[in-house]
Amino acid sequence: MGSMSMGHWLVVLAVIVLLFGAKKIPELAKGVGKGIKSFKAEMEEPIQKVENKEENASVNKAEETTKA
Repeated sequence: MGSMSMGHWLVVLAVIVLLFGAKKIPELAKGVGKGIKSFKAEMEEPIQKVENKEENASVNKAEETTKA
């Protein structure tokens, strides 16, 4: 009762086509794809910043030990 059958998906697809039109659907899909790509890039950015900070901290510690 909780799962969607093929008939349900066809009805959902028909409603989407009626609401947006066949020409708008590729544009919507392209926009969603760009949004997902942007989201992934933003999620990667903080990780890279943390990794760079950790790397810089270890380099600074190594320099301090060689100076002493």
